[in-house]
Amino acid sequence: MQLLNAVFSNQKVILPVIHIKDAGQMLRNAAIAHKHGCDGIFLINHGGMSYDVLIGAYSILCKKFPDWWIGVNCLDLDPVKVFSKISQGISGVWMDNAMINENSKDQPEAIMIQKAREESGWRGLYFGGVAFKYQRPVSEWAKAARIATNYMDVVTTSGPGTGEPAYLGKIKEMKQAIGDNPLAIASGITSQNIRSYLGVVDYFLVATGISKNFWEFDPSLVKELVHRVRNYEIWNK
Repeated sequence: MQLLNAVFSNQKVILPVIHIKDAGQMLRNAAIAHKHGCDGIFLINHGGMSYDVLIGAYSILCKKFPDWWIGVNCLDLDPVKVFSKISQGISGVWMDNAMINENSKDQPEAIMIQKAREESGWRGLYFGGVAFKYQRPVSEWAKAARIATNYMDVVTTSGPGTGEPAYLGKIKEMKQAIGDNPLAIASGITSQNIRSYLGVVDYFLVATGISKNFWEFDPSLVKELVHRVRNYEIWNK
């Protein structure tokens, strides 16, 4: 596991998520996030786009922003295969399903992902989906989160659907269970509700709440979200 405070300088990390459409759209949205002080960006493929196109998009983006944190979510790849397909320079990998089973003593699928990561030699941050939208329902949030800390850098959860905020009680249970280990949330965050989560969540993966539509960020919404997060940090040092 990486020392996360050596990766990001801010206490609370804002990682907008770009749904890739084409190179121009990606660069335009990345520029908005970069201008307004986001800590990095995640790229994600939808609509039949293959992982190799997504990785190619990453290569374009890292030439434009060579010192910025850039992660990917390859929706079309099996979690075990991801680490053998990505380039070493990719800063982070996010998977919707980290294959954690809170009802099992053993975690064979999570171990397979862990071994694939180790064998690849990739040294970025792994964000693993736990109690995540559109995945298997989780019966015990805290238990699942606690188990997950053994297999990933950032335990990553969500609300029940795209753009839907997570139940705050769930988030608090998961954070209490993992202690100093970081927790990310990947749905439903807006500048209006983020204050409810700032005392609990460490990483914010945001798309709908800062966007005009599925493909395009709204600069004013990005600016406002960043302002509220950084203002929180100033008053809670």
